Amino acid sequence: MIEPQIASLTEIWATHARFAPDRTAAICGERRLSWAEFDSGTSRVANALIAFGAGHDVPVALVMTNSLEMLQVMFGIVKAGACMVPVSGLLTPAQVAAMLADSGAQTVFVSPANRALVENAQLPPSVRRIAIGFTAEGWIDGEGLLAAAPANDPGVRCRPEDRFNIIYSSGTTGLPKGIVQSHGARTHFAWSNALELGLSRDSVALVTTALYSNGTMFMVLPPLLLGGTVVIMEQFSPAGVLALIERHRVTHAFMVPTQCIVTLDDPTCGAHDISSLQALLSAGSPLREDTREAVTARLTPNLYELYGFSEGFATMRKPGDHPARGGAVGRPVIGFDLRIVGGDDTECARGEVGEIAGRGTGAMAGYHNRPDLDEAIIWRDTAGRNFLRSGDLGFVDDQGFLHIVDRKKDMIISGGFNIFPADLEAVIGEHPEVQDVTVIGIPHAKWGETPLALVIPRGAPDPAELLAWANARLARTQRLAAVELRREFPRNALGKVLKRELRAEWWEQPK
Repeated sequence: MIEPQIASLTEIWATHARFAPDRTAAICGERRLSWAEFDSGTSRVANALIAFGAGHDVPVALVMTNSLEMLQVMFGIVKAGACMVPVSGLLTPAQVAAMLADSGAQTVFVSPANRALVENAQLPPSVRRIAIGFTAEGWIDGEGLLAAAPANDPGVRCRPEDRFNIIYSSGTTGLPKGIVQSHGARTHFAWSNALELGLSRDSVALVTTALYSNGTMFMVLPPLLLGGTVVIMEQFSPAGVLALIERHRVTHAFMVPTQCIVTLDDPTCGAHDISSLQALLSAGSPLREDTREAVTARLTPNLYELYGFSEGFATMRKPGDHPARGGAVGRPVIGFDLRIVGGDDTECARGEVGEIAGRGTGAMAGYHNRPDLDEAIIWRDTAGRNFLRSGDLGFVDDQGFLHIVDRKKDMIISGGFNIFPADLEAVIGEHPEVQDVTVIGIPHAKWGETPLALVIPRGAPDPAELLAWANARLARTQRLAAVELRREFPRNALGKVLKRELRAEWWEQPK
């Protein structure tokens, strides 16, 4: 019997380079990489790692900034059969050290902007530090290393069950957890989102967020799967996004809601021809209804919204969807299924609110070194199938659309009433002088906790007047205790507000 041959992403990329070597694989600034150059660059990274002994299933980290070099290092690690561990440059030195120690990575690639961060992490001498774009004492010269490495394919066969990466969660609750994703899961991610978003080999996808973030992969893996082109922004700016869409005739882009909001507020909005945009994907957190309407009216009617979590589940709302009830975040992406789980761990009926749980081909292999968390996240249906708990509350309407009510841990219980911050944020966000808003629960002597609105304003609204305006539109049980103005919110890599940090000011006792 002939063994089935399942092509990995690395083999598919090599095919693009072999048969369409001159097509453009990636653009960053004024530089371009052809598919031939992308293939040889990733092969040099892979061969250098294999020479170090960092081959099959060996974790290799990178702390880099958006660039063509970062793209090649990321997928050169994968081509070596190693396990990619992308680490955020926004972390503290102690956090970087903790993630590298947890992952077991003994090799780390570093960009110039993150040199001091990694040096201050005081990594053990056994960790191999490779400098990309600079030279310094105690560092391996990455450019020299890769120039000396062979550019031929290393000949590594990656199996569907092999580890592709460990992504450290930057969610809104708890400490980061290492999410292990296999080659099979990443391949499913690439083809399912390519189908859902309507990509082809002629697609040009714009990366506006950090390459180390899992959400950024929506504009990386699907177009590279098909032999398309990825345009990488070194750093996000609203005017820069619009200019790049016009310049490169971008067909697909991904922006988190915060990026959508500031782009709509930018003076250059409306000054560029962005008619090439076939799909603008928003994810990271739900769009407010007013933002959704503004995006479709002023940017593009081709708005796609995705709800999901890095552990492996997603729904998508598409331009052709017309839910009878507002706020829907779509139906499951192909290859996924979902259930709504009640407090008694049984499945809820249509329309009932419970915890969202999902399953599918793109699910994670598990948490790195945390089997206790693996079991805690699993909910099993009556057939014994495993679903992953999201920690989010929602319901499915009679049209099959999922609606997000709120984060389970963000729900405010005031005087015995359940208050969902998202409901309040939707109302406050309608005020013309509110650019962004988040609602948290703070201690209250009588009610236990009470809602507080934190607002990033347009202009200089009076907080007392804004409070009165909002409370006049909220139910008595939802009314705000106060409104405070803020210049910014703490956010994760995809712009999701870190409410735990905002709550700490009121809930954490001084030590």
